[in-house]
Amino acid sequence: MNDDIPLSVLFGALVLCLILSAFFSSSETALMTLNRYRLQHLVKQKHKGAIKASLLLQRPDRLIGFILLGNNFINTLASSVATIIAIRIGGEESIAVAAVLLTLALLIFAEVTPKTLAALKPELIAFKAVWIFTPALKLFYPIVWFVSLFTNLLLLRLFGVDVAKNQKNVINKEELRSILADTDHLMPQKYQNMLLGILELESATVEDVMTPRNEIIGIDLEDSIDSIIAQIRDSSHTRLPVYKKSIDRVIGFLHLRIVLSQISHADFDKQKITEHLIKPFFIPISTSLHKQMLSFKTEKLRIGLVVDEYGDVQGLITLDDLLQEIVGELISEAVDVTEQADGSFLVEASITLRELNRVTHWDLPTEGPKTLNGLIIEEMETIPDPGTCLDLYGYKVEIMACDETTITTVKFNRPE
Repeated sequence: MNDDIPLSVLFGALVLCLILSAFFSSSETALMTLNRYRLQHLVKQKHKGAIKASLLLQRPDRLIGFILLGNNFINTLASSVATIIAIRIGGEESIAVAAVLLTLALLIFAEVTPKTLAALKPELIAFKAVWIFTPALKLFYPIVWFVSLFTNLLLLRLFGVDVAKNQKNVINKEELRSILADTDHLMPQKYQNMLLGILELESATVEDVMTPRNEIIGIDLEDSIDSIIAQIRDSSHTRLPVYKKSIDRVIGFLHLRIVLSQISHADFDKQKITEHLIKPFFIPISTSLHKQMLSFKTEKLRIGLVVDEYGDVQGLITLDDLLQEIVGELISEAVDVTEQADGSFLVEASITLRELNRVTHWDLPTEGPKTLNGLIIEEMETIPDPGTCLDLYGYKVEIMACDETTITTVKFNRPE
């Protein structure tokens, strides 16, 4: 009976089998490599192909079972047709040759090429294939269910996997950070840095972004009233801590706008200042930035003093500091890093390591000292003289200027 079928029909059937095999192979790869987060976005946008693909992927065992069922049937049929063609043309001796040729044809035209295309353009193929798979899966559901049942019972359950449960993709913070770090071609660098800054809110503490104790600007009630009035008029800040002799003896925060209209009055004195003070807010030094932002929101505050385990003031932090940590360069003013013509960088050593890493995209450690000055002093165990050079975690550093207690300016040569 096989002799009654023209060779042209047999070759046509073989080509059709190759096309169908390529379709199943490419569809499997396309559906399995779809970006799940983009798919969810398209589902929310009411994309019909995405909706169908999402429904199919809720039970991947059934989807894969159907695809493999169809693919294996088509490949078996192709093998049978190739065998018939081989016998018709060259007899039984040519069956082995036909098997080799069919294997190469399936590998090239039904596996590697379509799967490569599907991996590069998954949406192009997947969103078209689902229109065929959805009704076909319903049509062949009894067979697919039977195959899936035995697969789940005999194989997957041995490894404790219950495919009936919808396993949603969950990524941790480090994985999300890696995803954002690889989006240079998808979004501007400043927005990428902003999103990375949001992720850092959980791991960073107030110590990382606070104004250190020696740089806190406040009102000392032991000063003369004329000196205090001059300070209020010239201050670039809207809120200042008020203390007596030492910042450890702070008695409150003063909102300068409240008293600016009163300082020209003849009866303005220190009593007027203390009458308008806001109760001081103290923050443990180990508080995370995320928790502190929520605390500022709950307490309806914008400023607080950072204290250590002994209650001593170590720094000051404001809501603006937290926002700066998120939006970074969008609101930052002059950065303490200047690139030179030779490719080196002049850096003010008071800059925090987190800010330096953010500006330069370097990877200096932030677990220990919080400033560049502190990192260099810890590394050298002394305050170096100007002109001193050192290798700082792979970066060539030259001390440009320093005073008796701190390093003020350093020069970084571009890493090789």
